Amino acid sequence: MYSAYVMLRVLSVTELVWSLDMEVMLEKQLTGHRVDRSICAWFWDQVISQGDSFKLVPVIASPTHYIFQVGREGITFLACTQVEMPPLMGIEFLCRVADVLSDYLGGLNEDVIKDNFVIVYELLDEMIDNGFPLTTEANILREMIAPPNIVSKMLSVVTGNSSNVSTTLPSATASCVPWRTTDLKHSSNEVYVDLVEEMDATINRDGALVKCEIYGEVQVNSHLSGLPDLTLSFANPSILNDVRFHPCVRFRPWESDQLLSFVPPDGQFKLMSYRVKKLKSTPIYVKPQITSDCGTCRVNVMVGMRNDPGKTIDSITVEFQLPPCVLSADLTSNHGTVNILANKTCSWLIGRIPKDKAPSMSGTLLLETGLERLHISPTFQVGFRIMGVALSGLQIDKLDLKNLPNRPYKGFRALTRAGEFEVRS
Repeated sequence: MYSAYVMLRVLSVTELVWSLDMEVMLEKQLTGHRVDRSICAWFWDQVISQGDSFKLVPVIASPTHYIFQVGREGITFLACTQVEMPPLMGIEFLCRVADVLSDYLGGLNEDVIKDNFVIVYELLDEMIDNGFPLTTEANILREMIAPPNIVSKMLSVVTGNSSNVSTTLPSATASCVPWRTTDLKHSSNEVYVDLVEEMDATINRDGALVKCEIYGEVQVNSHLSGLPDLTLSFANPSILNDVRFHPCVRFRPWESDQLLSFVPPDGQFKLMSYRVKKLKSTPIYVKPQITSDCGTCRVNVMVGMRNDPGKTIDSITVEFQLPPCVLSADLTSNHGTVNILANKTCSWLIGRIPKDKAPSMSGTLLLETGLERLHISPTFQVGFRIMGVALSGLQIDKLDLKNLPNRPYKGFRALTRAGEFEVRS
């Protein structure tokens, strides 16, 4: 069982910690005696004692409790239990808290959380009750707690009432479909399905492909009246690995026929995520050449198209970190712009690859006095975007809709972008 508090820590110079239960002091240790130190204090002692080298693990065992942590956008979410429990339950709950806060506040950062402290507290109070996860569906929470906006902030200032909690319980809490509001009505019924994929690749200094895989999501934007029943099928579902579903998906149709059968939430949501492993090629190549002698280093980087995906590859970027021993850099390119940032990051913005020439960047790096050669080989981070193509090869076969008053509009799109795409030199 969860202890009755969840903490949020903003990882910055000023630390910000909240607790759902104001009595965060531990009442007893295993011996039954009262102690004066809290789990919060014990956790921060561990962080401070390790300094910058401290790496948080998902589950931390303290003398009397188990602490679960999830990091999102520089913020650490913590929860603790007094007894052993399935660790994925605690981690999944914290992930749901992070998703709900990001959806409500339009992102996660220190300033946004400070400005909406009351709403954050109210959301946490509804999501966990007496140490147990309770209401975690965003649609129900939106009916219970109004999202922040300018009008609500002005009213709270004028009236002095800062509470956003509704006085009535949403009808969906008693429904067999808790993620969907009852009696929904839309003037135009429409549903859009997006395949959004990220390619993770590692290429060694010899140009050989060490790893190449796709992490993908099926994102749905649904505006359908009533209680629709949808079935989504793929032309080649056998290529999918490590699938993860939204709670609305019925597992048995997927297990037997690999069909996604579900009653969708209203609005945008992630229907499923997946991986496609062991891909054999990438859409573009990056060939870095670095030679150094007599205190200077010569850099030459070429970028080109390896396989034509059938759609335009745009938003191509190449970044690498200059080693600390580099005093200055003089880099130019025949296409795009090259910028040296204050943190010694070299950013090459290419955009699209022209048809008449291959983009290349070249120049020299000046090393520290007394250093003849560059002993640290930088790693190049590559970014790109391809609209209208799913590089994994996954194809949507059809989308069937039932229980609708009239014929809806259906739309399908695909997008592939670079994830952790690294080229070693």
